[in-house]
Amino acid sequence: MEDLSQVLRHRREKLAALRERGVEPFAYNFDPTASSLDAIAGFEADEAAEGLSEAGHGTSVRVAGRIVGWRDMGKSVFAHIEDRAGRVQIYFKKNALGDDSFDLLGLVDLGDWIGTEGGTFRTRTGEVTVHAQSWTLLTKSLRPLPFGKVETDPDTGERIVHSGFTDQETRYRQRYADLAVHPEVREAFRTRSKIITALRRFLDNEGFLEVETPVLQPLYGGASAKPFVTTHHALDQTMYLRIADELYLKRLIVGGLDRVYEISKDFRNEGLSRVHNPEFTMLEWYQAFSDYEDQMALVERMVLFVLDEVIGSRTIRAGGEDVTVSTPFRRLGLIDGLSQALGTDVHEMTDAALRAKAEELKVPDLGGAGRGKLVDKLFGELVEPGLIQPTFVIDHPKELSPLAKPHRNDSRLTERFELYIGGAEIFNAFSELNDPIDQRQRFEGQAALRAAGDDEAQPIDDDYIRALEYGMPPTGGVGMGVDRFVMMLTGQTSIRDVILFPILRTEE
Repeated sequence: MEDLSQVLRHRREKLAALRERGVEPFAYNFDPTASSLDAIAGFEADEAAEGLSEAGHGTSVRVAGRIVGWRDMGKSVFAHIEDRAGRVQIYFKKNALGDDSFDLLGLVDLGDWIGTEGGTFRTRTGEVTVHAQSWTLLTKSLRPLPFGKVETDPDTGERIVHSGFTDQETRYRQRYADLAVHPEVREAFRTRSKIITALRRFLDNEGFLEVETPVLQPLYGGASAKPFVTTHHALDQTMYLRIADELYLKRLIVGGLDRVYEISKDFRNEGLSRVHNPEFTMLEWYQAFSDYEDQMALVERMVLFVLDEVIGSRTIRAGGEDVTVSTPFRRLGLIDGLSQALGTDVHEMTDAALRAKAEELKVPDLGGAGRGKLVDKLFGELVEPGLIQPTFVIDHPKELSPLAKPHRNDSRLTERFELYIGGAEIFNAFSELNDPIDQRQRFEGQAALRAAGDDEAQPIDDDYIRALEYGMPPTGGVGMGVDRFVMMLTGQTSIRDVILFPILRTEE
């Protein structure tokens, strides 16, 4: 079997041979008149209307795509090309093309892009095919794609693909090749795009205004996370990639833009996991004159809207189970859920007892963790994995929610919810804290945690407090992890499967 260097050499030899014959192997353009599926549908329409020619041909079409299948029969060739819509068979015959054009097919490889024109017909095996009257090389592929072996089940006729590109990390690193040989991966990312479009349409219809806020910030905030740090040399100033959009969007609420949202790239200097990528997509929105109860209702409507618009079903695969999404979603108090898991009232436990339990369970990253973070980590360890059905986890401890209003019925808690589906948090929301004096005290509490070693605690943002002093109306706000939402709706188990180019360790 030839090694890769020999294969690459042969392709470059074909490239040289094409140029010697005056053929440009990297064309400038081509104008298809139909996609692969349009060509097939057009023939079937002509066939149904008895509009075929005496030779059994339908309307002539121009199609273009990448060659993914090739059968050389001597004086004829059957090939399959694939485009954005699907694939269609092409039939090349020597007496139709002429000697020169047909002979050039000997310099074609799997993976090349071609354009062709001809009438459509149905072969003896029943496959709609383009009978090429002319063809054009559009791009010569100089490296073979890792196509898998394709078989057809003799009993069912099902097309079975045995992938030649199975190493998952290599697929992430070479996403271009992954997309080229796996149509189902392309479809997942088309679905992602449709989901984001539907989210926009839903919020637009609800009267929200899409805005843009800074990615590069002089001070980060809006979440508990470590930032990426850089330097603006002209200003001689430390800058941060944003970890959340929240504080800027709420400044806009102060300014009178009473319903705003942003779909953005956020960055958190954290580890990688099944549901974590340091660069990720967030949707955040804020609505004046509302609270977290209003936002729970809005989230329920949003989830159902996207399911109906994009997926066409309210049953999804999440957390290894089939989940039928129906409203109202279950509600679970965070303290109630954790107390039940621990067998004791969390409010009655000391900080030392919480830490001891976390250490007993070998919960990671406890350095500098205060009471709120200990509660959060224990909840994540003991309760989160079981939250498969849509569940609003509500009423978080004040120490864990420095930007949320105090609970109107329990001063130890805040009016906050997180929506879990499939064991993963997807939405996070507050009745937003709009008391500037309380907000400063919360920030100062976060500063104390930072001094004690919690490098994810939030810094004091004096400008944001100044904005609150001008007056922010009662506001409900929600942040949604777009990547996790897409995972949930497409049945993916890793965030890397819904991010085109996920962050990976540098290749050795």
